[in-house]
Amino acid sequence: MRILPALAALTFVLSGCVQTTDTPVAMNTAAPVMRGVALAPMQSFNSHASQPVARGNIDVARDFLDLGFRLESGRDLPVLTRFEGPIRVAVMGQVPPSAHADLSRVMTRIRNEAGIDIRPVRPGETASITVDFQPRAAMRRAVPSAACFVVPRVGSFAEYRAARGNGSTDWATLTRRDRAAIIVPSDTSPQEVRDCLHEELAQAIGPLNDLYRLPDSVFNDDNFHTVLTAFDMLVLRVHYDTALSNGMTEAEVAARLPAILARLNPAGEGRGGRGDATLAPRPWIEATNVALSPRSSDGARTRAAERMLSIARAQGWQDNRLAFSWFALGRAQVGQDMGAATRSFRAAQAIWQRLPGGEVRVAHIDMQLAAFALSDGRFSEALALTDRAIPVVRRAENAALLATLLMIRSEANTALNRPAEAEAARLDSLGWARYGFGTEAEVRARLSDISGLAANGRDG
Repeated sequence: MRILPALAALTFVLSGCVQTTDTPVAMNTAAPVMRGVALAPMQSFNSHASQPVARGNIDVARDFLDLGFRLESGRDLPVLTRFEGPIRVAVMGQVPPSAHADLSRVMTRIRNEAGIDIRPVRPGETASITVDFQPRAAMRRAVPSAACFVVPRVGSFAEYRAARGNGSTDWATLTRRDRAAIIVPSDTSPQEVRDCLHEELAQAIGPLNDLYRLPDSVFNDDNFHTVLTAFDMLVLRVHYDTALSNGMTEAEVAARLPAILARLNPAGEGRGGRGDATLAPRPWIEATNVALSPRSSDGARTRAAERMLSIARAQGWQDNRLAFSWFALGRAQVGQDMGAATRSFRAAQAIWQRLPGGEVRVAHIDMQLAAFALSDGRFSEALALTDRAIPVVRRAENAALLATLLMIRSEANTALNRPAEAEAARLDSLGWARYGFGTEAEVRARLSDISGLAANGRDG
């Protein structure tokens, strides 16, 4: 399940009053909306360059077991379950225009990179998985905290609502998978639709859990990774390896994992294990939910982020969870103490710089710091930060973050009297913004917000 709070946590917030729906940006003074700006055609990603799995097989094995034999609620799953034979996928409901291409693309990647026979359903075939596109309001009435979700033994959102409460949609009761429905919002940005398709399709066929400790995976509720990574594809390939089968217990799977991983990921052999592979305790997860929730007050977010950091230190973590605690604290401190926020973000960045798969998270921090630099009149520094982040973000296929970085770059070039460079960055940003943010109103609001940051910098 892709949760809502973390979706809002990945973009910068500056003190003030203007906010967009999914990716809040505020500023010290309100800027006028940039009316009359022609929006470029929507862009989307066509090719994917996977990075190699950068961790040892000892770590991968432990992560596989915790992903495959636990639910996000913390409950244990008694046995391994998966689909048998070809997996066929259907779509229904209010299908957004971009969804068919993005669904086809992720299925192609799963076939090629994970070796799983997954394709669109053909006439006369029965769908294994149905992607049902529903209005966000209807989804939230059923599952308030979910951006999208997957349920077993049903073929639609209507079937899920009818079956709720009778136990049939409990994943822990499965011994194999035959049917599943993925519920995705029909009225959100193309990027959020794509992100949901990646994570929920992977969970429909593979592991059901999310682990905050993973730095290089979509199976992580911090949602920094938006498309399936090389690690995720390895996990799916292992899940469907011929040495495993439906009904195996965790101990049985654990006994076979070393040989499977030696065969599928030989580069991971003999590499040291991670220092702490424990599961995050519930108090830390609960604090995370409060710290990232748009419904929490500023004070509640700050207190919750401080609890996250306190628990992380008490646990002795030196991994993604410690960095994410610093990130949450920095986000809560913005608008109250910019110096403290910067120090918290840099503490998170220092940890992420040494973690496999941490490049995307470092790029998020660079975007935060570039926004601060733009608002403070340090335009050359803002350009340098976007220079470093943009190639990483393009590879990660995060259009919303890419558009934001390009908008910052455009405003910094304008302030430095480089009109040609400013115009090129602005035009590039608009096509990605339409994919990342969705509506024209949100694109224009983001343009206006970042223009206001640059105005603050020039006036300062």
